Formats: sequence, C-alpha cells, structure tokens
Amino acid sequence: MIHVELLRLIRRPRTWMNLILLCALPIIVAIFISVTNLVPAPGQGPAFLSAVLSDGSLYPAAGLAIVLPVFLPVSVAVLSGDGVAGESGTGMLRYLLTRPVARTRLLTAKLVGTMSFVVTAVILVAVTSYITGVLAFGSNGLKPVSASSSSGAVSSATTGVSIGTVSTSLSGTPLGTGQLILRVAYGIGYISVSMLGVAAIALFLSTLTDSALGAALGALAVLVTSEVLATLDAAGSVKPYLPTNYWLAWIDLFRDPILWHNVVRGFGIQAIYAVVFLGLAWANFSTKDVTG
Repeated sequence: MIHVELLRLIRRPRTWMNLILLCALPIIVAIFISVTNLVPAPGQGPAFLSAVLSDGSLYPAAGLAIVLPVFLPVSVAVLSGDGVAGESGTGMLRYLLTRPVARTRLLTAKLVGTMSFVVTAVILVAVTSYITGVLAFGSNGLKPVSASSSSGAVSSATTGVSIGTVSTSLSGTPLGTGQLILRVAYGIGYISVSMLGVAAIALFLSTLTDSALGAALGALAVLVTSEVLATLDAAGSVKPYLPTNYWLAWIDLFRDPILWHNVVRGFGIQAIYAVVFLGLAWANFSTKDVTG
C-alpha cells in the first residue's frame, strides 16, 4: 500500500509544482539580493540571510529559514488534508475499502507519503539553495570569525545571538565543510520532524470531512492560532506546548557545541502531537462509515 501511495504522489503534477515553488522561493530571494546587494538589517529577516553576501555556503540554512514559517507548512497541510478527504470526496475511498486493504495500512500509507514529500522538499531546498548561494555570492572557504567581533557581526532575529559575516558557527568557532554539511543534515532532519505535527493534525481533520480544502484550512487555522498565541504574554504558560514553538530550534544546531535542549523539546512536542492526532485519526477512521 505504501509503494502505491508513493507512486501516486510522484505521478501527481501538483506534487512537482509544490516542490518547484518551494525551491524557487530561495532562488528568487537570492536573485534580488545578488542584484541589489541589500540584505535585511541585522536582527531582521530569516536567520543567516544577513550573512550570505559574505559566504554563499550559508545560503542552505537561509533557504530553509525562508520556506519554514509559511510555505512548507502550507504544502504539508494541503497534502495531508487531501489524504482521506480527497479520496472520500471523489468516491475512491469507498472503492479502496471494498478491497482487502486495512484502514490502518491506508492511514499509514498516507502519512508515509506526506513525510516522504516533506523530506524530499527540505533536501531539494537545501541543495538548490547551496548551489544558488555559491553561484550568486561565492564561498569564503568557510573561514570563521569571532562572534564577539564588532566588525560585520549580524544578529539572528529568532535567537538574539550574533554571528560573524563569514562564520558558520553561531558560537564563532570554526566549522569545516564536512561539519557544515553535517549541521545542515541535522537541520533537514529536524525540520522534517517539525512538520510531523502538521501532517498528523491535517490527517486527523481529513478523516472528519469529505472536503480536502476544509481539512487543510483547519490545520492551517491551528497553526495560525499557535503563532498568534506565541506572541501573547498572557499565553506564556501554554507557549512551550504549542506545535510551532520549537520550529526554529534547528538554528541551535549551528552552535558549537550544539545546544540540544530546545531541539530535544521540539522532538518531544512533535511526538506528542503525532501520537495524539494520529491516534484520533485512527479511532475516527476505523469506525467511519464510507458506504453512504
């Protein structure tokens, strides 16, 4: 069942359109920056973007920061929301379940398909961003400067720490090519896991309705609510438990040594959301009447 779902995913034009759009956004940003030589002021804009003029090798991290807050979650919500509701809306779900296909296997296949898309998208964004960054801005051989240096230091808007314009470590220590690749690989893995909660929520809502759009919008409403609550002091007590709270913790992977505290908490929060909402999806779908 899983390989069938993956083949369907590959054959769908909208899958490739989503991948193209996700990869195109960092490329478009790089073109504007290379033409104008203007980047966001220190402390503003996506993480690492202020440093790419000095070292294009950092652009994969900037590219991931560009697509993460909005575009990647939207793609995941749309894809996962279509998982069951799309099949139900077209009548395909009734046909599938008249064959010897267990509902648990069907849900598992839908989740695997969505997460396969996420991993592929994040890897492609990182690779295309690296190629674009090196071509547009060049590479300084990953030579670090002290983060405490006052010359050319920029501040990450999301972490409040400083990085030198030619540094690949938020702590100012040297990172070789292999180390940078490893940190980016860690970031790819973490961002992929961060989308697991989105996929689980959208898949659960997909079992409640025959409207793929309704399921996707419902998941996006949850994420928007989470983002709004994260900005309110009055919601400080619930902020650590919001699904979007630790999305940007992957930036700590570029410190030396890596600060694992928020990264581990991010994994834990996504695991909780995945278990809860996938459990709800299974409970609802296992008793769902699809004959009507």
